Amino acid sequence: MQKVNIGIVGGAGYTGGELLRVLLRHPNAHIAFVHSTSSAGELVSKVHADLVGDTNLQFTNVLDQNIDILFLCVGHGDAKKFLAANQIKAGIKIIDLSQDFRLASTAVFGEMQFVYGLPELQKSSIQKANYIANPGCFATAIQLGLLPLAAKGLLNEVYTTGITGSTGAGQGLAATSHFSWRANNIQAYKTLQHQHLNEIGESLANLQGNQNAEVHFVPWRGDFTRGIFVTSVVGCDLSIDAIYELYNAFYEAHPFTHVSKNNIDLKQVVNTNKCLIHIEKQGNKIAIHSVIDNLLKGAVGQAVQNMNLLLGLEEGTGLQLKANYF
Repeated sequence: MQKVNIGIVGGAGYTGGELLRVLLRHPNAHIAFVHSTSSAGELVSKVHADLVGDTNLQFTNVLDQNIDILFLCVGHGDAKKFLAANQIKAGIKIIDLSQDFRLASTAVFGEMQFVYGLPELQKSSIQKANYIANPGCFATAIQLGLLPLAAKGLLNEVYTTGITGSTGAGQGLAATSHFSWRANNIQAYKTLQHQHLNEIGESLANLQGNQNAEVHFVPWRGDFTRGIFVTSVVGCDLSIDAIYELYNAFYEAHPFTHVSKNNIDLKQVVNTNKCLIHIEKQGNKIAIHSVIDNLLKGAVGQAVQNMNLLLGLEEGTGLQLKANYF
């Protein structure tokens, strides 16, 4: 296949840098430009120092529309502002990593109809789409732990906790993202009101066919840089063997989500596009553990997975990444 021309907007942040790392090694990708108003004229490798020797690209503040795919790696609210300020040529496919278009109520922008880009839920719709709203990182980890149960109408009350690394807060400094605060520290935040709850609830309701799946979520800030570990507790009368059969069948056709009967940990998925799921049962309650890399399966890796589906490529192209296990 001929290489596709790709533009990246917001290339100086964590997700922009991670997208560059993946696409520079993607066999079908040619990066036409990396847009950044704050770093225009600078070498990409000056901002993302690990890319020294990998690319001579410079940041630009000019939007070149001679491209096939446009990635928006901008902050929440900024994708709408960018598209309002820049008329994007018809025929350019857009993958947005902000939360601006993830809900049914926000999915239409002018002539653009965005499809929610969780491949394990929406693969066929993604393959036919032109505009993708990439899911949130916590939303991805939580949903992948719950989708098989929702597909069978088995969800009611869900109690979820999840811990994320500091890169989930973005590159801009805040009181809780400084090393001196994060080191040897942990904190709950946005208790029961995290912004990803809306997309989770919408997906589960659509899949289950009702509004019964109420998710109560407590997120935590962790003392590490990358990764998300989520545990969801739900009532379930199925045997543990039947639950594993259900999960294995649901994810059989999805190359990045794997069900394990052994305990799972973050190191297995950090620097990969994988989601690992492990389930435990006591009485009529089950605990579903799911782990992802927040910058990959929770953001950039999933975005490239969606790009592959949009272009008719094998889903895992350019995403055979290696975990740093030691």
